[in-house]
Amino acid sequence: MSLVIENGWPRSAAWTGGERGELRLGGIGVRELAAEFGTPVYVLDEEEFLARCALWREALPDGEVHYGGKAFLCPEVVRWLDSAGLCLDVCTGGELAVAVAGGMDPARVVFHGNNKSAAELRRAVALGVGCVVVDSFTEIERLTTLAEEAGIRQRVMIRVTPGVSAHTHEFIATGGDDSKFGFSLNAGLAAEAVRRVLAAPALELAGLHSHIGSQITDLGGFALAARRMSAFLLDSEREHGVTIPKLDLGGGLGIVHRPGDPVPPSPAEVVAALREAVPARVRLAVEPGRSIAGPTTVALYEVGTVKDIPGVGRYVSVDGGMSDNPRPAMYGAAYTAVVASRASQAPPREATVVGRHCESGDVLVRDLPLPADVRPGDLLAVPASGAYQRSMASNYNHVTRPPVIAVRDGSARVIVRRETEDDLLRLYT
Repeated sequence: MSLVIENGWPRSAAWTGGERGELRLGGIGVRELAAEFGTPVYVLDEEEFLARCALWREALPDGEVHYGGKAFLCPEVVRWLDSAGLCLDVCTGGELAVAVAGGMDPARVVFHGNNKSAAELRRAVALGVGCVVVDSFTEIERLTTLAEEAGIRQRVMIRVTPGVSAHTHEFIATGGDDSKFGFSLNAGLAAEAVRRVLAAPALELAGLHSHIGSQITDLGGFALAARRMSAFLLDSEREHGVTIPKLDLGGGLGIVHRPGDPVPPSPAEVVAALREAVPARVRLAVEPGRSIAGPTTVALYEVGTVKDIPGVGRYVSVDGGMSDNPRPAMYGAAYTAVVASRASQAPPREATVVGRHCESGDVLVRDLPLPADVRPGDLLAVPASGAYQRSMASNYNHVTRPPVIAVRDGSARVIVRRETEDDLLRLYT
């Protein structure tokens, strides 16, 4: 029995085996995966990842698809992106280092960030990074100096905040005038940024950029941002007598995390809405991250305790928590989970799935109907775990971070190994 992909599962996810059934991912049962690799563990469906890359590439054959590396990045993923014909967005020197380690041509890397250090920019210039997205007047001056010292002309895009509400959580909304990112269009700062870049001989204005937020499930905000950015591009060209060849309208397309969540538009629908507003001669770029990585991965946990509190409810504790998925604690991200290691005929009973950390807020899933006979040793599977979870994972309480296992056609391999206590101790003097 296949699980419903609209509920955030990769296409290979299926329930097999009848009464002694289990969830299978990439053709491998979760009991086997847990026995070999331990828990917690992120199980990434390689074919699902590549299929989602292909959907974006097919939706925009005449433009550029830049994978948002902050969603999840490791050298093997960089190699997948390269093979799929995608470019890569990075926003720190560390992400740039991973891109280089994975073999990505720096000319296909776009470097973001609202506070890039001089050292990060110097390295980007030296490596030949294809484009730097400038985010402040200070950065324009800093990058101009570094490009002059290197004797090159650095291609840049100007990040513009178009004053568009993305109707998402305030922590992941980035397009409003009060955003820490970019130059405000409404306040006239974006127009001044264009003037300063054009006045800098060591910089080449390759395009304009905007990004309105994350986990967006309707086209309205995308379309409005595209119209405002297109109008600003045309106004800038008329004012300065130049041609601005590219408009990067960012990413932010949401995914389904649990049953009942709104199903977002497809990549083709997003691109069509953007294309309607963008002049045909302008090269369009997009930056999907979550919509590629998110549904590819299932997090597996082992149940350690089940605690019933009269008048309160049931707590099901697992061997991970906010160190491998801080998103519920940070901004209320909602997930679902299933008992994945066995079938159960028991009626559902509402439970709260909690982690092992010394925080009352260490909650992974609230108000979740689980089989009433859930017990220690059961494996819980949490879909839609591919974006931001491993990227944001920490060593809180000195817990080691889980591995990432790629599955495909009945085989599994480690692409990010599990941390050990030796890894933690190695940092101390």
